[in-house]
Amino acid sequence: MTATSDVILERMMTLHPKVIDLTLDRVWRLLEALDNPQDRLPPVIHIAGTNGKGSTQAMIRAGLEAAGHTVHAYTSPHLARFHERIRLAGQLISEDHLTEVLDRCEAANGGEPITYFEITTCAALLAMAETPADFTLLEVGLGGRLDATNVIAAPRLTIITPVDLDHQAFLGETLPEIAGEKAGILKRRVPCVVGPQAEPALEVIERGAERLSVPLSIYRQHWHVMEERGRLTFQDERGLLDLPRPNLPGPHQIENAGVALAALRDLGMGEAACEAAVTRAEWPARMQRLVNGPLPEAVPGCELWLDGGHNPAAGRALAATLDRLPARPTHLVCGMLNTKDIGGYLRPLATMSESLTAIAIPGETATLPSEETARAAKTAGFASVSEAPDLTTALREISSSHPGARILICGSLYLAGHVLRENAR
Repeated sequence: MTATSDVILERMMTLHPKVIDLTLDRVWRLLEALDNPQDRLPPVIHIAGTNGKGSTQAMIRAGLEAAGHTVHAYTSPHLARFHERIRLAGQLISEDHLTEVLDRCEAANGGEPITYFEITTCAALLAMAETPADFTLLEVGLGGRLDATNVIAAPRLTIITPVDLDHQAFLGETLPEIAGEKAGILKRRVPCVVGPQAEPALEVIERGAERLSVPLSIYRQHWHVMEERGRLTFQDERGLLDLPRPNLPGPHQIENAGVALAALRDLGMGEAACEAAVTRAEWPARMQRLVNGPLPEAVPGCELWLDGGHNPAAGRALAATLDRLPARPTHLVCGMLNTKDIGGYLRPLATMSESLTAIAIPGETATLPSEETARAAKTAGFASVSEAPDLTTALREISSSHPGARILICGSLYLAGHVLRENAR
C-alpha cells in the first residue's frame, strides 16, 4: 500500500522542471508563508563538505544524546524511505507527522515553482521548529551558499568537512570554486570547525572566515587526531582524549571523528560524550556489513558489504578501508549515476579487488548503463570485468564462481538504498 506521504512527495517532484536549481528565493518565499520556522529552531549545527558530512553528523548526534540532550537531525538523500531524512528529538518522523507538514507546505506554496529538495527542506524545518529539542543538526544537500538549508541567520556552530571535486556542473570546476560554495554557510562571528582540507580549499575558507570574523578551529592547527596503538588520540587546547577507534569502519573515520570531537568540545561536551560519539554512531551504507536478510542468505559463506560513496575521494577512502580489512579475495558489484566521475572513483579500487561486475541502478533514470560502467572499469585497470542484468544475478554469479569471497556493493547511495530495500523484504 502506498503511503500518503509518498503520494504528496510524488506531486512535489512536479513543481519545478529541474531537480537542481540553486537559489534561495523560492525557499525564502515559502518559509515566509510558513511564518519563518527557521527562526524558531533549537540551536543549529550546520554541516557542509564533500565527504564525511553524514558520518560526522551521526557521531555528533551520538555524543549529544549520550550527554542527555535531545537532537533533531536532517540529512539527504534518504536510502530506503524519505522519513530517514528527518529525525525529531531522536526519532524518525512518523508517517502522520510527515504527511501533515508536507500538506501544510504544499498548501502554503500554492502551486508556485519550487524544487523537491527545497519544499521538503522547508517541511523538515517546520517539523523541527514545532518539536522541542536541545540541538538541531542540519546537513547541507548540495554546496552550501545557495543550499536550501542555508537559511539559519545565527547557527550555534558551522562545520566544513573535507572538500573535494564533486557536482562540478553546479559548484564550479576547481577546488577553490567548490570550497567557496561550501564556505557560504559561514556566518558572522559564528565559530566553524574545519576538517582536513587541501591547501587551495583551506585558503578560500580562511579568507571567507576573515571577512566575517569567524573563529576557526582547523585540523592540524587547532586540533589533532590520529590512530595510535589501535586507539584514537585527539588533542586540542582543552587537553588530550584517549578513546577507542570509531565503530564506523575505515581509516577515514578517524578524521571524521576528529571533526565531530572538535565540534562536541566547542559545544561544551565532556569525555563521556566524546567516547559515545566514536563508539555509538550508526550510519548505514558507509562500509556496512550485511549479515542478516535475503541478500546475505543468497551468498552463503561470503562476506557481503555495502558502501554508498560515489566520488573520487570516496573511492580513495574505500580503497584504504579495504586495505585495512583481513586479507580475503574481494569482488565489487558497482552501479553509478551518469553525473559522477566514474573513472576517478574506480581507479583507486582497481588494485584492491579481483573483479568488478557492473549493473544499472534499478528505477533511476540517471543510472549509468552497465556496459558504460564496465567500459570505465576496464579503463581504470580492473583485471576482470563483467556485466549482470540485476543485483541478485551478480551476487549469485560471484558466489558460485568465488565461494567464500568478500563481495562489496558500491558506487551510489541510490544503489545502496535499493540494496537496503531489497534486503528488508
